[in-house]
Amino acid sequence: MQEEVFNELAELALKGSGQAIPKSKSYLIEARLAAIARREGFGTMADLVHCLKSRANPVFAAEVASALVSKDTCFFRDRDALKRVVDDILPKRLKASNTGRLKVWCAGGSTGQEAYSLAILLEDELPASLRGAKIDILSTDICKVSTETARVARYGHYEVQKGLSIHRLVKHFTRLETGQWEASEALRSRVSFRQHNLLERADGLGNFDVILCRNVLSGMARASRTKVIESVSKQMMPGGMILLGGGESAIGLTDKLEPARHFRGGWVAAGTANAEASAA
Repeated sequence: MQEEVFNELAELALKGSGQAIPKSKSYLIEARLAAIARREGFGTMADLVHCLKSRANPVFAAEVASALVSKDTCFFRDRDALKRVVDDILPKRLKASNTGRLKVWCAGGSTGQEAYSLAILLEDELPASLRGAKIDILSTDICKVSTETARVARYGHYEVQKGLSIHRLVKHFTRLETGQWEASEALRSRVSFRQHNLLERADGLGNFDVILCRNVLSGMARASRTKVIESVSKQMMPGGMILLGGGESAIGLTDKLEPARHFRGGWVAAGTANAEASAA
């Protein structure tokens, strides 16, 4: 890929989604934009860039930027963390809230596997302490195509093989004539989906007891990570928790969060970790 073409697309990714794509990974750009290039009839990435520069089309530019974000996900990614959300964090939040309702946000939820994994746990392994509670799960992603895929809840053979046991696949999904597997109505009714760019304000989404923002920050430039973590933290309910992915940290990005004492990868409002540990 020509350096000028790479620079244009890398800059678009940075501005549009906060992604920092190094020159050594220019192949990612070609791979992630291949479907758009085929659809639009572009022979090369240079043709795509020429179109972006010659036609003022913010909708298309946003589509290209969102396509440059990693879609890597699977069912039950870091299952232990998801189990602790259901078995530990949500029961404590329910007890503290006294409302009978809990809200979970999967930020950067890609094609929905994380949200549906939580829904499966709530169907199969619901703790007695959560019975009767109203638990809302919202999953958001910058990419319109990913969001629609999640909403439709139809997955190919390769996708269901990543993380789903045969037992859960047969129990919660139906094999379609197309060969895809469709999530049950019970699962789909537990989750809602919205397209949302994490670089933008999230106050329209509401406030949440638990926010899963896992494996989202790692591909972003530092300034973008700060912007995202600041924005997401504003949507925590008092006493709520943010979960980051393995190897991700909010240290140095914000002074509004500190590590949860009893939950690896968990972050709570600054000054509340001791209280959180005492309640654990």
